[in-house]
Amino acid sequence: MGFSCGIVGLPNVGKSTLFNALTRSNVAAANYPFCTIDPNVGIVPVPDPRLDKLAQLVPTKKVVHTTMQFVDIAGLVKGASEGEGLGNQFLGHIAEVEAIAHVVRCFEDPEVVHVSGSVDPKRDIEIIDTELAIRDLSVVHAAVNRIERLAKAGDKKAVAAMQAYQPVLKALNEGKAARSVTGLSAEAKELVKTLNLLTAKPVLYVANVSEKEATGEESAAVKAVREIAKAEGAVVVLICGVIEAQIAALETEEERSEFLAAVGLKEPGLSRLIRAGYELLGLITFFTVGPEENRSWTVRGSAKAPEAAGKIHSDIQKGFIRAEITGYEDFIACGGEAQAKEQGKFRLEGKEYVMKDGDIAHFRFSV
Repeated sequence: MGFSCGIVGLPNVGKSTLFNALTRSNVAAANYPFCTIDPNVGIVPVPDPRLDKLAQLVPTKKVVHTTMQFVDIAGLVKGASEGEGLGNQFLGHIAEVEAIAHVVRCFEDPEVVHVSGSVDPKRDIEIIDTELAIRDLSVVHAAVNRIERLAKAGDKKAVAAMQAYQPVLKALNEGKAARSVTGLSAEAKELVKTLNLLTAKPVLYVANVSEKEATGEESAAVKAVREIAKAEGAVVVLICGVIEAQIAALETEEERSEFLAAVGLKEPGLSRLIRAGYELLGLITFFTVGPEENRSWTVRGSAKAPEAAGKIHSDIQKGFIRAEITGYEDFIACGGEAQAKEQGKFRLEGKEYVMKDGDIAHFRFSV
């Protein structure tokens, strides 16, 4: 699994349409609020042309792409943190994902009702942010109340937790996200992490635009999203839900390529969204190749070789001896593993080796 990404936003901004297109699913995407109640989950293979190139050099029985999970979470409304629109249930769904893709409506369409009556990205983003922050405030207050007496009595764990929670509580009271808090120690970060705060999750903005704007000049609505994202250090991905739905309906890769060329796009929105998500979470991809299977795997950018081995099987991590590593570029340039060895591009790495994006790995282990 690559990572799990929750698709959030107000009702009728195009979340379910986008989910359908990305996962080629067929969930309801009707023109009324709360069309989605239970979260829809889709597992999507992560496109990576490097895996296709490796298959040309290493004949194999099957090619397996790493995957990511999209969770289509019901549209939130003002008052969600107090239960409006089944908001408490929906906010609980967000707590379960690793990252948030905040879909913002940037297109005008009189036939698609906007829950607030008009297209205004700044207002829409503020509504969602406020509801997430109010929910987080209640969580932090509850945590503080649980340990306050112990902290006053001098309990070391409670004192440490209070010190960790206070900067977060201050930020939330000022209308800022928990992820904006900096300077916490590693211990404090772990304590805050246990609260599973919604505003601590990394966010990328998905600007849902019209077909015309997908390849043309950006509208004032998109520019407004970019300004907000810039202030937060966040990423914006432009996607046209209508175009993505048309791409998803095509049967073959050739048809999709022809359609993309016709509308002036180089790749589907899925590819852009996944890349943005990987960058957001600091993820990398490594590969394993062989006659039975060529496969891509996802790990954190800071992962050491044994952790990467554990993605394949826990026994490999437990019995890790060494990793045989060839960089992707070297593997391709040399024409395969044997040639890479001859040219000194093949390395033996130990337990402290930090994996690099594109590493082609074979793990030696003993159990």
